[in-house]
Amino acid sequence: MKALMQRVTQAKVEVGDQCIGQIGYGIMLLLGVDKGDDQTKADQLLHKVLHYRFFADADGKMNNNVQQVNGSILIVSQFTLVADTKKGLRPGFSSAAPPALGEQMYDYFVAQARKKITVATGQFGADMQVSLTNDGPVTFMLEV
Repeated sequence: MKALMQRVTQAKVEVGDQCIGQIGYGIMLLLGVDKGDDQTKADQLLHKVLHYRFFADADGKMNNNVQQVNGSILIVSQFTLVADTKKGLRPGFSSAAPPALGEQMYDYFVAQARKKITVATGQFGADMQVSLTNDGPVTFMLEV
């Protein structure tokens, strides 16, 4: 399971012309699910996301996590995160979870996150338009 997370001042996701998820200050999180991912990995990744210190403290140092700054998370599924790009000029998706597992793990991750923090989401499997203002810019890839 992989998460590309960006510190943002705002982010939103649209399907068609309708905004379906939007946050202010917090994390824009793109979530990729691999074959073999399970609830244990989702729990581990969520713990890491919620406790990762990449928000500034009073001295401007990255010492705070998203909960400490009262931020939110916009979670969007993105299977292309698990693509194999090591060789050739075309990504391979053989390591990506099948759609049913991907959706199940995405839904589980979102449900667990909502127990701890304010969450907005995209729509699994939809053609989405995502826009954001990356603060810093600060972006990290997390894997479990």
